[in-house]
Amino acid sequence: MGEKIGKNTPRIAVFIDAANLWSSYKSMEKMLELKKLASFLAKKFNADIFRIFYYVAYPKEGTREKDKIVRLHKFLFFLEKGLKFVVIKKPLKTILLRNKDGNVIIDEETKEPQTVEKGNLDVEIAMDVMKFSTAFEIGIFFTGDSDFLPLISHLRNLKSSKKVYIFSTKDCVSEELKNGGDGYFDLSDCPEIHQCKLLNEEDRKKQLTQNV
Repeated sequence: MGEKIGKNTPRIAVFIDAANLWSSYKSMEKMLELKKLASFLAKKFNADIFRIFYYVAYPKEGTREKDKIVRLHKFLFFLEKGLKFVVIKKPLKTILLRNKDGNVIIDEETKEPQTVEKGNLDVEIAMDVMKFSTAFEIGIFFTGDSDFLPLISHLRNLKSSKKVYIFSTKDCVSEELKNGGDGYFDLSDCPEIHQCKLLNEEDRKKQLTQNV
């Protein structure tokens, strides 16, 4: 995958938290040109790409308009087959909202239980990081979630320590994570991988990546 720099160069593993990346899209009002990502990172870090992992939760059939769900799955298929990303996906779960006493909250208008969709893939990311930790020297995380700080600290403190870099935006990254790796890069300052057009309201409606 990506540009081959040389057999003795370090290898990069990229872990993309799709939900957090979508938050960055909204913050920048731009999206990334993911087909440029591998060559961009290989050049920036003078390294070869081991794999790019993309973690996403998707809506179940019947919870969205059918054409929107079809578009999402076509996009994920393109990442897998076209760009050779490793896509890890799971359906969103519907969670009942409860008050502090543990009782289900009922919507006053519909008289139906209030719900929220959840699709956290933090465990899947952590498992893949550890599973493939011997296969890369540089770990790159597209996320701003401070929950990953212990994992990143672990990678940096291994006997064969890893360099770890964070890519996010100022409105979506925690200070702990921003300062917890070997470097932080704001996606707003990476025009090489920006899509040309701005993210408009129609783009927002079409996107199905969840900010959960």
